[in-house]
Amino acid sequence: MSEAQRRHWLVWTVVGVLVAVALVVGAPWVYARFIAREAPDPLALSTPTTSAEAQIPTGRLEIDGTWSVGEGSEAGYRLGEVLSGQQTTVVGRTEGVTGTVVVNGGMLDEATIVVDAGSISTDAGARDAYFRRALDTSSFPEARFELTEPVDISALGQADVPLSVTAVGTLTLHGVPQPATAVLDVQRTAGGVEVAGQIPITLTDFGLTAPDLGWVVVESTGAIEVRLVLGR
Repeated sequence: MSEAQRRHWLVWTVVGVLVAVALVVGAPWVYARFIAREAPDPLALSTPTTSAEAQIPTGRLEIDGTWSVGEGSEAGYRLGEVLSGQQTTVVGRTEGVTGTVVVNGGMLDEATIVVDAGSISTDAGARDAYFRRALDTSSFPEARFELTEPVDISALGQADVPLSVTAVGTLTLHGVPQPATAVLDVQRTAGGVEVAGQIPITLTDFGLTAPDLGWVVVESTGAIEVRLVLGR
């Protein structure tokens, strides 16, 4: 091999090594910056349209009684993730939400909301599989919030704007119950009542360890999100 050929071979060898390193190191950066989907907005109350059927009703609404979680309800989680130095947000959602709410004398006395944890999905199947293993959804298939203190929602009976409340209860995740406070917005709708909000969480409180794979690190704090469509 001539000197010129050796130099040519050496140059392309170095180029090949640099490209391989860039692919290993840079691929997560490229994914985080250009490929990963932008995280959806937090679950929130729907915005009434201009149609008469979709406006918040006026007049008095009898809110006492038992309400059930119905079609259109959603729940899930929101966690921060650092992918090769790039900050991203991971959001998982499911429509597998059930539950009941009981109102007596304008006081929210009872509420049990159950989420099918195994059906929560993100934009990445591998992440979802890890999530289900970490939560051990085969043994603990449900996440559950149960109200432990009454909440005064009497103003909702005549409100034509959303009402903001806090609901103190117990959140059970991964089979571990912990005190939790939900920050919620509530509004009347043409079909009943709508509720949306978040419950802040710390993974370690529920016996969960945030993944740290070196190039991807999941933050240990986040939030459970809900949007509930309630009807009689």
